[in-house]
Amino acid sequence: MRLNQQNILLGVTGGIAAYKTPDLVRKLTAEGANVRVVLTDSAKEFVSPLSLQAVSGNPVSDDLLDPAAEAAMGHIELAKWADKLLIAPATANFIAKLTHGLADDLLSTLCLATEAKIYLAPAMNQQMWKAAATQANMRILEKREISILEPASGEQACGDIGPGRMPEPLELTEALVDDNSSLELKNKHIVITAGPTRESIDPVRYITNHSSGKMGFALAKAAANMGAQVTLVSGPVNLNTPDAVKRIDVESAQQMHDAVMNAVGDCDIFIGCAAVADYRPVQMVTQKIKKNNEELTLTFTKNPDILADVARRQQAPFTVGFAAETQDVSRYAKEKLARKNLDMIAANDVSRSDIGFNSDQNALTLFWSDGEKSLDVADKGKLAVQLMHEISARFIAGKP
Repeated sequence: MRLNQQNILLGVTGGIAAYKTPDLVRKLTAEGANVRVVLTDSAKEFVSPLSLQAVSGNPVSDDLLDPAAEAAMGHIELAKWADKLLIAPATANFIAKLTHGLADDLLSTLCLATEAKIYLAPAMNQQMWKAAATQANMRILEKREISILEPASGEQACGDIGPGRMPEPLELTEALVDDNSSLELKNKHIVITAGPTRESIDPVRYITNHSSGKMGFALAKAAANMGAQVTLVSGPVNLNTPDAVKRIDVESAQQMHDAVMNAVGDCDIFIGCAAVADYRPVQMVTQKIKKNNEELTLTFTKNPDILADVARRQQAPFTVGFAAETQDVSRYAKEKLARKNLDMIAANDVSRSDIGFNSDQNALTLFWSDGEKSLDVADKGKLAVQLMHEISARFIAGKP
């Protein structure tokens, strides 16, 4: 399943090759992709929404002003959902609209609203494909880093012979698979921590934090998509394990420390994304504490420092930490980078309600010994992909 839970939005425009799209959807889902389909009005003359809904398992979208979808800004939600946007077939008319930034229907609006990579599979009469206007549009789109899946040559529905046939569904699927990251982390072992820890006070009470685990799980998915062998050590969260990821569930910081130390022996990269409790009660009371006094005093002791212990190993992996701060984010992150001898640190401002804990979005500033880089606010899934590529680049650059 080489597309491994990739969210692929398939845009279908009004070309005769649209009749091939149910087969395309089947091939994409067979590779593990989650597929949603958007139809233009003219596309519905060639393929039915019902057939595409049946093979994708998802409702088909076709109306920019759908009242039900618009209540939740449906077109924006689809744009954010997508990891990749494939337009197949892409007619000459739609290519011209995309080139000039028009947004007069759902699909063209999604193209402007999404941060996902866009792939075009042109399909048209051979003379339309060769036309100077079409070729000029294609050059503009290529400069915008839109991937063009070149049309094939052959006999066309009109009887002409030449370039302009949409590549077959299997070819389109393979193109997305081949571009599904460079697999630059193939055969690398990555250990990632995620979520909160729980430090017990008595049998019914514990101390924890607001971490949802979403960022760590997104990193695990992104790393697996890049070919890595991933071990995910997770605190208590309500999230599904990404495909092809080995998950180890723990509760306390000590349990997480023990699990990490057992896992990092052959590890190439370690990413400490979990929000680990700094302290735990000195003693867990064996029976429920009764409300007999006006005040309750607890004594705490430090938990082991997982990041520092990994970084100080004799054969330490490339070690990446997170700094979740509420003030002076850059200063505290740089201090933590140096103090714990990390290779990289990702800092975020958790005082902001729109990013960080329990949010689906985040923004990060990365620091390493001789540089830094900001990753703007984005869906945690997309941000995880960006971060994994940055980690991979620094990891590869640092290898002898």
